[in-house]
Amino acid sequence: MSTGVLLLHGSSGTPDLDRARLLEAEGYDVLAPTWAVTYEVPLESFPLDELAHHDRLVVIGSSWGAEAALLLGALDARVESVVAFAPSSYVWGRNLEDGSQRSGWTWRGEPLPFVPYDRDWQPETDPPSFTGLYRQSLRAATDRMRIPVERIRGEVLLVAGGDDQVWPAAEFADEIVRRRGERPTRVVAVGTAGHRAVLPGEQPKTAGQRMARGGTDAADRELGALAWPEVLGVLAGG
Repeated sequence: MSTGVLLLHGSSGTPDLDRARLLEAEGYDVLAPTWAVTYEVPLESFPLDELAHHDRLVVIGSSWGAEAALLLGALDARVESVVAFAPSSYVWGRNLEDGSQRSGWTWRGEPLPFVPYDRDWQPETDPPSFTGLYRQSLRAATDRMRIPVERIRGEVLLVAGGDDQVWPAAEFADEIVRRRGERPTRVVAVGTAGHRAVLPGEQPKTAGQRMARGGTDAADRELGALAWPEVLGVLAGG
């Protein structure tokens, strides 16, 4: 049984090429596309069609890429399992230059309902941590804005740092676990790790806007070391 892997980067805008090489070394066919991190990105624009000849499709994503991965798993029946690094349990908006907000994603031409950012929030640190923004914005969230993770037909693996300063990924992971009930869901977490886990053989990623991401090099590597065998387990189908 062959497995194709779609690997989605986050808001840094750069593919996770080290991660792709690690997966390819394990014998998997991996696509790691560059995608425009903007508003109303069509989920159909991710190249799952190019992997459709495989028996199984797994989507792996980080941060905003994890948001996309979970949505694809919920909405595209071809996706069996999802691995989400620093996941979100909600669909989020994007800020436009004119001050308006739009959904991050569309499906079949329709923008997905999204949580709008609270315009009254102000950062308290420099560089800014955005976890407070996400928690404060959730006061306006409704059920329609949640990612329907209960629809993902296979296993979901969630990798989260308890010191994530970008968004509260560990809290989002806990919510995903609750909402999936008895469906196969695993969490790998390290309380002192930040937003970016570092898998064995990877170099820490440095691209992206200036912000606090939390964690330490040692903790982020610890999280990656714990996550790696679990990732391989998902890809192996067990």
